[in-house]
Amino acid sequence: MEKHYTLAMLAKLIDAEVQGDSNFVVSKIATLANASSQDIAFLANKKYRSQLSTTQAGAVILAPSEAEFFSGHKLVTSDPYTAYAIIAQELDTTPASASGVHPSATIASDAVVSSSAHIGANAVIESGAIIGDNVEIGANCFVGKYAKIAARTKLWANVTVYHEVEIGEDCLFQTGAVIGSDGFGYANKQGRWIKIPQVGRVIIGNHVEVGANTVIDRGAIDDTIVHDNVIIDNLCQIAHNVEIGSGTAIAGATVLAGSVRIGKFCQIGGMVAINGHNEICDGVVITGMSMVISSITEPGVYSSGVPHSTNLEWRKSMAHLRNLSDFKARIRVLENQVEQLKHPE
Repeated sequence: MEKHYTLAMLAKLIDAEVQGDSNFVVSKIATLANASSQDIAFLANKKYRSQLSTTQAGAVILAPSEAEFFSGHKLVTSDPYTAYAIIAQELDTTPASASGVHPSATIASDAVVSSSAHIGANAVIESGAIIGDNVEIGANCFVGKYAKIAARTKLWANVTVYHEVEIGEDCLFQTGAVIGSDGFGYANKQGRWIKIPQVGRVIIGNHVEVGANTVIDRGAIDDTIVHDNVIIDNLCQIAHNVEIGSGTAIAGATVLAGSVRIGKFCQIGGMVAINGHNEICDGVVITGMSMVISSITEPGVYSSGVPHSTNLEWRKSMAHLRNLSDFKARIRVLENQVEQLKHPE
């Protein structure tokens, strides 16, 4: 259902100044390039400033330094991107993942399900599970024995929550997420792999979001823990006994091996791989495609991925890389020759 807000109402939400008609009504947020006359757009990156003169948006969210470049209705705020996020939430029309309790859902007789929870078609809630107030569990979801899902958490279709997993309030799990599957724990005896039962749990805090087809493995003995306000993108692998500190963001296709510890407020780019048993301190940024083979103990930005280049440049670089050992030996010889010239006998 479409929502309608005046600029005065939105300004209160984001603590902004209205410049123009405070009674102007908007119902949708859009980009500057594609907005219509009843939409509100935003400018968070000055490289798009030129679009202010051509946009059809009825109103624009922008910073004080950009206000002079747009002649229409404005919401002026010091942080346009955060303001956009808040208004986008307010105007969001995404449907519920479930409404009511579908007759095809299977709920164990001893599961504790709030009367305000919503359970979709063919969902399964197993024995001893506890489902909190206003939880939404989409079609074909599975919630295992003694799992706990706290208030207002939302599972889209086909999410699997294994036994004894605990999930906090106001979380969001996209389709295909698997929480609490076995960690990759095996011993090798003369070439034969012997499975180690994974008896820990997964504990997830409040306000955590997990992307589509992301897997968070249960602990081998101790628990895998994801603290409050963590966001994890699609197609990530979080292995057994990992701990992720509050406020951390992890982009798509990243792999955290077993027993990795990630600090608070870290940002980990896409396709990063972190070797097992390493620790990353608070406030670390790791750029995409990096391979982390040892612990990081100082905040900062870390990289190891190779940026793209033309194929010809890349082939030359790889040829030089293969010859680094030879170059090193030749440089050492030259250094010795220089020293002899500087200090002749």
